[in-house]
Amino acid sequence: MSFFLLAIFGSIYWFFVLRASTEHVQPYNGDKNVIVYEGSRKESTYILESEQILLPFDFIKENIDPAIFWDEPTHSVIVTTKDKVLRMESGEVVAYLNKKPVDLLVPVKEVDGTRYVPLDPLEKLYPYSFERKADTGVLVVEKEGYEIQQAKVIAAEEKQAVRTGASHRTPIVAELSAGEVVDVLGKKDNWYRVLTASGVGGFISEKSIEMTDVRKVQLEHMTATGQQHDAWKPEGKINLVWEHVVSKNPDVSKIGALPGVNVVTPTWFEMKDAEGNLLNRADPAYVKWAHKRGYKVWGLVTNGFNPDWTKSVLSSYDKRDQLIAQLLYYAHLYDLDGINIDFENVYLEEKEELVQFVRELTPYLHQQGLTVSIDVTIKSNAKQWSMFLDRKALAEVVDYVAVMTYDEHWAASPKAGSVASLPWVERGLQGVLEEVPNEKLLLGVPFYTRLWTESKQADGTVKVSSKAYSMTKAQEWINERKLTPVMDEASGQHYVEYKDSKDGNVYKMWIEDVTSMKKRMEIVNKYNLAGVASWRRGFEVPEIWQAIDETLK
Repeated sequence: MSFFLLAIFGSIYWFFVLRASTEHVQPYNGDKNVIVYEGSRKESTYILESEQILLPFDFIKENIDPAIFWDEPTHSVIVTTKDKVLRMESGEVVAYLNKKPVDLLVPVKEVDGTRYVPLDPLEKLYPYSFERKADTGVLVVEKEGYEIQQAKVIAAEEKQAVRTGASHRTPIVAELSAGEVVDVLGKKDNWYRVLTASGVGGFISEKSIEMTDVRKVQLEHMTATGQQHDAWKPEGKINLVWEHVVSKNPDVSKIGALPGVNVVTPTWFEMKDAEGNLLNRADPAYVKWAHKRGYKVWGLVTNGFNPDWTKSVLSSYDKRDQLIAQLLYYAHLYDLDGINIDFENVYLEEKEELVQFVRELTPYLHQQGLTVSIDVTIKSNAKQWSMFLDRKALAEVVDYVAVMTYDEHWAASPKAGSVASLPWVERGLQGVLEEVPNEKLLLGVPFYTRLWTESKQADGTVKVSSKAYSMTKAQEWINERKLTPVMDEASGQHYVEYKDSKDGNVYKMWIEDVTSMKKRMEIVNKYNLAGVASWRRGFEVPEIWQAIDETLK
């Protein structure tokens, strides 16, 4: 091949393959108000109004705060932290932070179907850096603690190009002088993916930069954002017992010693209508008695197990707030040490709203120094009794979670069986531990059992019915018939069976006693749980307290 042809082919190769592009293009295809989150450009953009930045609600929820909440009835954005509740209503320039008015420079608004939230109040609540680059308008968002390798441009006669791709033939989006610093986000072939100090992303040749230090985001203002709440912890395990109050409070002079108990939880507050009003059974004399004995008092609030009232209250910020205001007032009035939430029989559709209620309530209770706990069931496919509970999300908010490991065989069960056999309890506990940390979990145990009756019908079928018995009543029934319990290995409990010669019925009972209770406490120790919660005082025999206390220790 002649020298002339080689020259032609060489020129063509240089022109199409080796020639560097000199084309300049706008960063991010010319898009304005770009958001770059920890080096990556996000699809959504912010808006600027009166020099104030408003962020898309969905961007915040997806990247910064999954718990940010849109309350449709009031068209409000609700932000909750460990010690703050911020409410911003659409179109209003006055927000409320822990119920105190705060002036906004711009309100929450909706533009072309997208909700936007003013950044100014959020900067004080979230551990994030928000920096708008003056020369490009790019908003760079980074979480506190974010670390990134940096590099500086090496001295050269001319500026170094940042390109749209990892090739000399791709267009230029920025040009950097020697000494300018970039964040290094990754590498492709002989090119580094970088973010410039102006927030422009692109690629730069590895020969053009040299590595320097690792940059770490640190925010000074976050150290002054309220006091960190530390959950109350006893010296050993929590030993809680529920006090069932139906109408009248117990005569405390008749309550014997409860060795080991450090928390009593009376069932005092109950939702009584669809507006969020509470029925109050609290008794200041009970609180004084409990405090004199050294017990913490956690007042229990229930939804009355009414799903329709619960739906009405949970779906409205104003009604949730009404309920919260009453709890705060009663907690202060009666000098309570905590609130125990027991919402049951809740529609599955209210799953997120229940979490939101707890998120809105907890900061106020923590502000008063109160402990917050919630009762949950083990996992099952029962929509209104188990599936509505987002155990993981709830556990992230409250101080303690009590898992009610009963009823394996409920009152109307078609089959006789234990209220809570030990293997069933442990399996259920393991499921909850997948979502709730052991140091926050209390094992809920029953002080009752059931006497089962199996009666043969005329058609040959067997009808099963049951009655709930306290430990004392169960023992009396056994003694009256001079029965001797035997150990049932399958349940881990003592068991009795009796056939009545008169009516032909078969009676069965899986017994709650010192033996079964010690085994339950061994489960608490095995999984290093925070403690135990017992339902309920008055159903036990006196020796139970010592058995619980000794085994926990």
